[in-house]
Amino acid sequence: MTNYNELENIQKVLPQIESKTSPTFCLAKWHHCTIYLHLGETHSCYHPQPHKIPLEELKNNPSALHNTKQKKLERKMMLDGEQPAGCAYCWKVEAMGDDYISDRKQRSVSIHEGSTWLLDEIVENPWDFNVNPEYIELSFGNQCNFRCGYCHPRYSSKFFDEIKQLGPYNNLSSGDYSVEWFEKNLYKNDEDNPYVQAWFDWWPELTRTLNILRITGGEPLIHGSTYRLLDEINKNPVPNMELNINTNMGANPKLIDKFIEKIRPIIEKKKVREFKLFTSIDAIGDKAEYIRNGLDYELFQRNINKYLTEIPNSAISFMITFNIMCVSNFSELLKMILDLREKYNKQGWQRVQIDTPHLKEPPHYDMLILPKDEFLPYMIDHLDFMYAHNHKSDINKFDDLEIAKFKRVVDYFETTVKDDEYLSNGRSDFYNFFTQHDKRRNTDFLKIFPEYTNFFEQCKKSTVNHISSAERLRRREEARKRIMERPIWA
Repeated sequence: MTNYNELENIQKVLPQIESKTSPTFCLAKWHHCTIYLHLGETHSCYHPQPHKIPLEELKNNPSALHNTKQKKLERKMMLDGEQPAGCAYCWKVEAMGDDYISDRKQRSVSIHEGSTWLLDEIVENPWDFNVNPEYIELSFGNQCNFRCGYCHPRYSSKFFDEIKQLGPYNNLSSGDYSVEWFEKNLYKNDEDNPYVQAWFDWWPELTRTLNILRITGGEPLIHGSTYRLLDEINKNPVPNMELNINTNMGANPKLIDKFIEKIRPIIEKKKVREFKLFTSIDAIGDKAEYIRNGLDYELFQRNINKYLTEIPNSAISFMITFNIMCVSNFSELLKMILDLREKYNKQGWQRVQIDTPHLKEPPHYDMLILPKDEFLPYMIDHLDFMYAHNHKSDINKFDDLEIAKFKRVVDYFETTVKDDEYLSNGRSDFYNFFTQHDKRRNTDFLKIFPEYTNFFEQCKKSTVNHISSAERLRRREEARKRIMERPIWA
């Protein structure tokens, strides 16, 4: 959601950027980058699909992890005022009128204001020059010890192994959990992965300009290359770079201890400009273990406490992916956050931070398929809990911004109405997915979430008239064949 001041700033700064480039220019295409080293893929925004990094382009240019020929051609199109097809999301938003602010506009302005010289570098160089981006999100591999249902085998080796053994989940209208389409390109270990080698070849040059590096997964703390990178930073500090790591904090104690040993000198001796640790949790206890299959909640608590105790000049941010199974029990997680704040906060410094983005897909994890009359009261209770523990002069409570962010989630749930087809498909998928989930993983949804019993029965009924995407495709193909086989004179 764009606030008024941000909107006003975008309207002021964007014309200055476009006057030097073009009306379709996006600075993210040059300076934001996500790289999946285990698949050899990259993109510069989440809207375009990742594309393959050709190995031949890496031979003499490790920066081709970002500077692929495809990206360079798309950059040229943008400089020429053309619209690359992969960026269709933003073009559709902008086609609705000048008042609609696309991600292209927001990102271009935010990147430009952080480093105005980046634009001059682009304008002054040939269109195909190699860029060292200011922001990189990096995945070394899909090795992961969890099988979160809203994740994908692409990002979880445990999920991948399950699908290889048992096959994809069946009778879903959306959410493709198959692995065949990417398995042939998957590198399972770093020793044989030329993309990992290219990354470390590029690293010395990259450190001169990189502003933020965010390590994701899989699970970075069980991946050897994460520790290799931390060793590189310990040997050769990068004081101008911010380092972020996304971790489920569910690794075994030996790995957590190893991580603390590597990261402590980086933080204490300021070998990076700033370090941020992000972790994800959506509930507590057995509910958390159901949502994030593979989680040992007691071990998670041990690891969190260990990190906050042993590195007292550090913070941790909880990314709470608010999904359908958070709705009934969110206050319990909020209480856990308050307990951690009471224990670890320093005077004037919030060491335990939270964010509450809501999940929109796959639909069977979307809270909007819940009946509002039954589940809205839960949401209001959670919001009331935050208001009752509002930060006035006590930093251990919830501040106004945290409450405002969750209020948007509550308002979204209360006011957003999905059509009958979305509800029917989502509920049918919910029943089909979690029925198979429980059978495959020896779990019991209704034992863990008994308050969802009526909803579960409603979802079961939705399967009666539900047509799976595969069946819909089969019927469409049959109809097409009948039309093609019909005599011209019929």
